[in-house]
Amino acid sequence: MLEICAIASGSNGNCYYIGNENEAVLIDAGISGKQILARMAERGLNSSKIKALFITHEHGDHMRGARGVEKKLQIPVYITAKTHNGAYKNMRTNVPKHFTPGDKITVGNFTVFTFLKNHDASEPCSFRVRYKSKNVGVFTDIGEACENVKTHLQKCDALFLESNYDEEMLLNGSYPYFLKQRVASEVGHLSNDQTFDLLKNHAGKNLQCVFLSHLSKENNTPEKAMERMKSLDSFKIKLTSRSAASEVYRF
Repeated sequence: MLEICAIASGSNGNCYYIGNENEAVLIDAGISGKQILARMAERGLNSSKIKALFITHEHGDHMRGARGVEKKLQIPVYITAKTHNGAYKNMRTNVPKHFTPGDKITVGNFTVFTFLKNHDASEPCSFRVRYKSKNVGVFTDIGEACENVKTHLQKCDALFLESNYDEEMLLNGSYPYFLKQRVASEVGHLSNDQTFDLLKNHAGKNLQCVFLSHLSKENNTPEKAMERMKSLDSFKIKLTSRSAASEVYRF
């Protein structure tokens, strides 16, 4: 059995849990180690099972708590050298385990597939985590879905997928023009429409559940994101939150 949970998801912090009966991995630590452990405890998730942390890129909402998690849990932190060097010094972990995008990394009974994506960071990566025959993807902070994203998505049984902004809300919102351009660019974030198209055209036959992730507080609403996806009826659609851990999905 696998159990997955978005511990935090949004521009204020991201952290995703993937575990089996005996072991687990975290993807990103954008909130403090203390908050991560507290939110896990609220959902009945055992932090002693965590064997490794993987970092997607150096932005604070994905890496802010990495050093604290490394210290509290005494686990390895997997990160590319470019991402580590691109991070603020106070966020860099003490003993990083560097990988190259495209590497397959074994952690206990998990295999973690690493690959490049489009985002405005030093060497942004996403991850697909396999346990036995089941695959879970964590795909956020994607300006435009490249072939890597499409290929790995097709293999997923469950997925944390960015649905960051509603195009009309972004266009008419309060962000300055340069920031609107950045969000909507090919190295920014996925809109609700882009996420819908990606799922409609590239979801694999085994996909059971998608957690809409990294929703913008200013340029999206949970209602708009869910409404856009309502015609996708071959798998479950669920929401994540910036302020609390999501439900734990088991399969």
